[in-house]
Amino acid sequence: MDNRFIGFTVNEHDKIADALKKIDANRQGFVIVIGNEDKVLGVLTDGDIRRAFIRGCMNEESISNIYTKNARLLLVNDGFETVTESFKNQAIKFLPIVDEDGKLTNIITKNQMHALLLQDIHADLTYNFQSLDTSVIDHEIFQRPWGFYKTTVLNDYYQGKIISVKPGGQLSLQSHNHREEHWIVVHGTGIVQLDNSFIAVTCGSSVFIPKGCRHRLTNTDEKETLIITEVQIGDYLGEDDIIRYEDIYGRV
Repeated sequence: MDNRFIGFTVNEHDKIADALKKIDANRQGFVIVIGNEDKVLGVLTDGDIRRAFIRGCMNEESISNIYTKNARLLLVNDGFETVTESFKNQAIKFLPIVDEDGKLTNIITKNQMHALLLQDIHADLTYNFQSLDTSVIDHEIFQRPWGFYKTTVLNDYYQGKIISVKPGGQLSLQSHNHREEHWIVVHGTGIVQLDNSFIAVTCGSSVFIPKGCRHRLTNTDEKETLIITEVQIGDYLGEDDIIRYEDIYGRV
């Protein structure tokens, strides 16, 4: 048994209390039920245990009668298309990955899949998914005085965002030394300042912002939110590559 999976596996004859301890420790809400030669027999979730307690089961009873035996499994040679299709089922939060003999070789969670896609990491089903930092999913929405932005893709060479500007909101007049930006307006109306030029934008408008160009976005509508998609391309995409010149929220 791979040491990575010790905290995620139980034997079908283990006690409910022991399985619950592992679920509590791994903080993922599940364990994989393993039989002889590490073959996957099924899965056990915190929901399975909760329902067992409601039926009157006790801590010292075996899990053999409460785990799910017809769980969805992936083969290690399956493509990532199979992973994404499987996770379209909202009831599926994780997937055991097995070889042709049914032996556990890996585990992937839905959050790990989203972390892969968000960071554009290329992987097959032998990848060490436990090495992923899934906190990028939890912290991908950032509040700002003018509204918020949500990261959709983030890797070493480009970043994608959805930017939502509240009615009357305005981004600071700023520039970037390391990245260019491409904006497409998907909802609302506004004004884009590019150095000393001002451009009225509506749904479908596109704007290119080269490196070093002073730019600002203003929502000119009193009721509707202004929403744009933004793609950043450059050799550095950190938020500290912002030089502010003017800001109505006092952030200069």
